[in-house]
Amino acid sequence: MRGSWRKLLFAIVALAVLVALIYYSRGAIHKQFSWARLVQAVVRARPSYLLLSSAAMFVAYAIRSLRWKRFCRSLGPCAFLSIYSATLMGYSGILLLGRAGEPVRPLLIARKCRFPVSSMFGIWLLERLFDIGATAVLVGLSLLLPSRLLATVDGAVWEAKFRAVGGALMAVLVALIALVVYFRLHGAGALERRLARWRTAAGWRRRFAVQFGGFSEGLQSIRTFGDLAAASFYSAAHWFVVIVVYFWIAHGFGGRLAEIDFRGAMLVLIFTLVGSTVQLPGVGGGTQVLSFVAFTQVFGVEQEPAAAAAIVLWLITFGMSCVAGIPLLIREGWSMGDLRRLARAEAEAEKAGGHVSALADAPAEAVARGANGRGESEK
Repeated sequence: MRGSWRKLLFAIVALAVLVALIYYSRGAIHKQFSWARLVQAVVRARPSYLLLSSAAMFVAYAIRSLRWKRFCRSLGPCAFLSIYSATLMGYSGILLLGRAGEPVRPLLIARKCRFPVSSMFGIWLLERLFDIGATAVLVGLSLLLPSRLLATVDGAVWEAKFRAVGGALMAVLVALIALVVYFRLHGAGALERRLARWRTAAGWRRRFAVQFGGFSEGLQSIRTFGDLAAASFYSAAHWFVVIVVYFWIAHGFGGRLAEIDFRGAMLVLIFTLVGSTVQLPGVGGGTQVLSFVAFTQVFGVEQEPAAAAAIVLWLITFGMSCVAGIPLLIREGWSMGDLRRLARAEAEAEKAGGHVSALADAPAEAVARGANGRGESEK
C-alpha cells in the first residue's frame, strides 16, 4: 500500500513538473497565460472523447503487438497476450525511466516468449525502421490532403517548412528501402564478415557491430512479400488509430481545437514524434512542448486550451500504458529499481559487445515464472 501512495505522489509531482516545463518553454507561453483558464479548459473537456481515445490507445498497443508477433514467426510460437503484456510493461518502463528504459520491452518479450535476446533487439530495430517509414508517409500525406486551417499566412509558412522536411524524410525513406532490399538480398553475409573484426575491437566499433548484427537478425523476419505486406498493414493500422486518437482529443476540448481536421491531427502527431526523441523520466518532455507549439503556432489555438490539450494528449498517448503496465509489473514482482538495473545492465552489455540475459537482474518472482524450460534466452 505504501508503494501505491509513493507512485501516486510521484505522478502528482510529475504532472506539476510537466506543467512547469510547458510554462517555461523558451517563451512559447507569454505573460498573458492564465492558469484559471487552463483549469476551465480541462473541466470543460468532453469525457466521452477522452474515454474513447484512452480505449483506442490500447487498440494501438494491440496492433503493435500483433506486428511484433508477426516478426517473430520464424523464431517459434508466442502467445499474443504475452507480447501484449510485455509491450504495456515495456512502454511503462520508458515512461518511468525515460529513454534509458527503451531496452526493457525487448528484454521482457524475450523472457516471456523464451526467444533469443539478440533477435528481439533486431526486431526492435526493424520496428523502428517501419516507424520512421510511417513518419515519412505521414508527412507526405499531410501535404496532399486539404486543410482549411492552413489557408492562412502563418499556415502557408508552416506548410513550406513541412514540404522541406517531408522531402528530406521521403528521400531518407527511399534510401533506407533501397539499402534494406540490397542488404536483404545480397549484402548481409559480406558485411557480417567485414564487421567480424569489429566485434573484438573496443569503443564505437564494437557497439556498431552489435547493433548491425541485431538489425541483421531482425531483418530475417521479413522472409516473403507476405511478411512485408503484413508488417506494412499493421504499421498503417497502428498509426491510423493514433491519428484518430489525436483527432478525438482535440475535438474533446472544443473551441478552436475542435476545428482541427484529420490532416491537422496528422501534423500534430508529426510534431510529437519529433518531440518524443527527448523523453524525461515520468514527465515526457519534448512531446508536450512541441504539441503545444503545434496547437498555438500552426493552428492559432489559445495558450490555455493548447496547454491543457498537450498535457492530456501526453497522458493518454504516452501515459495510458501505465494504467495496465504498472499493475502488470507489480504482479510480476518488478520494481523501478529492477527496471533501472535491467536497463543499466543492457547498456553495459552492449558496450562489451553483447546483450544481457533475458533473466538478468530479474526479481525472484519473475525468474520463477520465466525459468521453466529454458533459463537462458541468449544463445
